[in-house]
Amino acid sequence: MAAALPLTLMGVPAAEATPGHRPVRLIGERTVPHALPFGGTTVGGLSSIDYDPRTGEYALICDDRSAINPARFYTAKFPVDARGVGEVAITGTHPLLRPDGTSYPPLAKNDPKAPQNEQTVDPEELRVDPWTGHYFWAQEGERTGTTLIDPSIREARRDGKYVRDLPIPANEKMTPKAGPRQNLVLEGLTFAAFGTLVASSVEGPLLQDGPEATTTHGALSRITVQSRFGPVLAQYAYPQEKVFASPNPPNGFATTGVSSLLAVDQADPTRYLVLERSFVTGVGNKVRIFEIDTKGATNVRDVASLADNNKQVKPVRKRLLADLSDLKLSTVDNIEGMTWGPRLPGGERSLVLVSDDNFSATQVTQFIALAVPSERL
Repeated sequence: MAAALPLTLMGVPAAEATPGHRPVRLIGERTVPHALPFGGTTVGGLSSIDYDPRTGEYALICDDRSAINPARFYTAKFPVDARGVGEVAITGTHPLLRPDGTSYPPLAKNDPKAPQNEQTVDPEELRVDPWTGHYFWAQEGERTGTTLIDPSIREARRDGKYVRDLPIPANEKMTPKAGPRQNLVLEGLTFAAFGTLVASSVEGPLLQDGPEATTTHGALSRITVQSRFGPVLAQYAYPQEKVFASPNPPNGFATTGVSSLLAVDQADPTRYLVLERSFVTGVGNKVRIFEIDTKGATNVRDVASLADNNKQVKPVRKRLLADLSDLKLSTVDNIEGMTWGPRLPGGERSLVLVSDDNFSATQVTQFIALAVPSERL
């Protein structure tokens, strides 16, 4: 494995706002009951959220791998305004379907001989297509000693019916010694340039791109920009933060990664928000939102290894927009999704977040709304 990346590459400007700029502030939060039943399913595992201007509702993907109920998405409605976040009402659900119209199988019943787009999925992010109203959704695939399933970006109709797969870069396909790590694959997805572009992000570094982040060094993962019609146009190196704390006990679990990607402005295809979510056993979650700019960054689409070429690669620029631990939240749970919500008075935009409770009674499904002043973007 390549040596750790230089610490200087991981530096991020301080969190405080520029003098005269208003800070990002908390509007409000809501939770929904654990294991809420709806439409014959159990609500939970909500890994993404996207505002749908056609309906005024939100679309949410569930990362249940058909273990509890078939892989699916939900729609929900709740008010967000300057006074806070209103009660969350789940309004609909549909399974995500394979090309033959059937639901995806659970991992235990997966047929490895089936075509890739018929094998089990691990859904992570869903966006509403601004052109058609269809859903584009990303899933992580699978890597074990006996199973390799490629991640994917797929298009579905509003009833969950399969439309097509978008091509993914060769370096994001699962091979025995290269490609994404298990469960650190396609988590971020967003439209850019008024729907002409699709941008996606892997949660952690590819095997060939160096080690995962630790408490002493960060890591480099990749952001991909492609045409909505398929061709991959560019990839950029994204500098992930160090793990924020050591686990307790010392042999406990600690991880960090990119869990959501969102275009800042559809008129500017170079700027995005990146949600970095970390969890450390015995400490808890740390969730930070960064604004990044791809202008001037190296196009690494054809760079075989970021670890071997990190001195020649210029990553995207990033700056801290918000650290959720600085806000007066009841808790910071496993936040995995974000979307722009309604505009607010005074030149602020609402940014709506959702947490994945992992179907665990010790966690919560949490909806959070932040007010982001226009001068911060």
